[in-house]
Amino acid sequence: MIYLETERLILRDYREDDFDEYYRLKSDPKTMYYLQDIQLFTKEEAYEEFHEILDDMPKLDRKFYFIHMELKDSHEQVGSVGYTVMNDTPVGKIVGAGYFIYPKFWGKGYTTEAFQRVLEFAFSENDVYRVSTGCLAENIGSERVMQKCGLIKEAEHIDYEWHDGKMKTRLEYRLLKREFIRFDE
Repeated sequence: MIYLETERLILRDYREDDFDEYYRLKSDPKTMYYLQDIQLFTKEEAYEEFHEILDDMPKLDRKFYFIHMELKDSHEQVGSVGYTVMNDTPVGKIVGAGYFIYPKFWGKGYTTEAFQRVLEFAFSENDVYRVSTGCLAENIGSERVMQKCGLIKEAEHIDYEWHDGKMKTRLEYRLLKREFIRFDE
């Protein structure tokens, strides 16, 4: 079981009793605006996905490391942060990372705080070699989180993705284990 803390947050594996919060988060249109491909629309699809995550947790070859993000003081759900293992190589895991939080928490540093802690866990405790992630160029807040956490821009794909009725540019970022710098060093 993953249980991590930051100054203001608890980051932990989902539990069975988190289902309603998971569904509310993944079906919230503002939260999921830039992640419409993984937005959920029915409780049935949410239930299936949620239980796939719960079933995956105890496996030795665990694939899903997206975890619940909550405030330490009130235990209010902030969002979700983590990564999915795409490949497990002899040098370590190659993962695709991401985060999504409720709009009321945007611009307060929670995502950077959480993502930095997840990167620390990934590289120091979970044998991750490479983290890849990205966002639409217009999602300035998300790109800023990547930059603050030390990720390196690898690509800018012009008119790459159909989103909200038009083609949009996508940015790709990465971080290798040897490039990771802890905030507390």
